[in-house]
Amino acid sequence: MNVASESRWRGSTRGRVLKYYLYKSTKAVEFYRPIMYLFFLAQGLTFTQITILEAIYNLTTLFGEIPTGYVGDRIGRRNSLLVGTVLISVTLLGIGLAGSFLTLAVLYVCWSAGYNFRSGSEDAWLYDALTDDLSEGEFAHVRGRGESASLAVGAGAAIVGGYLGSLDLSYPWFVAAAVTGLGAVVLLTLDEPETYKKTETDELSLRRTATIVTGALSQRNLRAFILYYYVLYAAVTYLVFVFLQPIFRTVVVDLGVSPDQVESLLGWFYAAYSLVGAVLSYYTGAIKDLLGVRLWFFVLPFVVGAALIGMYFVPVLALPTFLFARGLADVTRTFAGQYVNDRIETLGRATVLSAMAMVSGLAVVPFQLGSGVISDSVSPLFALAVGGAILVVGSGAILLWERPIREQ
Repeated sequence: MNVASESRWRGSTRGRVLKYYLYKSTKAVEFYRPIMYLFFLAQGLTFTQITILEAIYNLTTLFGEIPTGYVGDRIGRRNSLLVGTVLISVTLLGIGLAGSFLTLAVLYVCWSAGYNFRSGSEDAWLYDALTDDLSEGEFAHVRGRGESASLAVGAGAAIVGGYLGSLDLSYPWFVAAAVTGLGAVVLLTLDEPETYKKTETDELSLRRTATIVTGALSQRNLRAFILYYYVLYAAVTYLVFVFLQPIFRTVVVDLGVSPDQVESLLGWFYAAYSLVGAVLSYYTGAIKDLLGVRLWFFVLPFVVGAALIGMYFVPVLALPTFLFARGLADVTRTFAGQYVNDRIETLGRATVLSAMAMVSGLAVVPFQLGSGVISDSVSPLFALAVGGAILVVGSGAILLWERPIREQ
């Protein structure tokens, strides 16, 4: 977001954007992320039960995205965000208190549903709020700054979470629940954008919603992009976050670090990669102005794919790759949101964006299963190398078939 565009906004829009930044800062995932799996193991869960919980989360996401997006379009983006945030806050508190697999399984359903309510509505609300002031072109700038705020807070939260986890593995979940709850308070001060209020939401039936979604997904200027980003790129790069911890452990131990120090180092590493991500996200708008969305999407899959392949042959490359992974993912997600939002209508916007998330969630399942088998048979590094090769070859094939990035 540059000064010139900020000066064009009315006071109401500037206030909304500032509250959006504050809301993004209450996403407290870094508090529990460094100790998450240690907590589950301490509750007596097996690795099989942990993977079942992840599968439950993914299945809830798959089946819940479009229904929650539809609800968001009907009750309003702000209200959908509020429902999701409250649900996540209560779920985090419940996880900290849980002591059995069945309890956690139920909570995982609620957890995923909470994120479903937020996934499409968040970008839809922001885009419509900027459209009120004819500033929808600033979406990438503003969303990037919001991600930066979230990651900057997350850097400190990772360190605090690691320290709290050393006292009691439940404490990070309780703090995360409280901070997430503050986001609900911020959302109560927001209103719905005028662009949304002017749409005929009362006429948004399930049948019309289905027509809007299928129409958007079949657009010539979106179909190749959906395959290129939501199916291929997002699915492969998701594996980076799945295998970060075991690969990090292997690499640093090989470098001479004591195995007893790995957990504490992970907290600091999560803080570092959140800070790097915050810097990259802060300059999302500048990156867009310098390189452009088309060049970014043309080059990035091949750079990331090459890095994943290179890690297998030179494992220490995993550390810088992981360090930049979060920031690159958030910048790319912002550009994808800008590209899709520019090509869909306000009516049904949250549902369409949720459908995109559902496509991505569905695509990642075979990658998860395949990478798990390969990791058990060979190693996580080899699994990521295979993913990198698929990303390079697949991206090249899509580019030969049809340009994924088109002008309006």
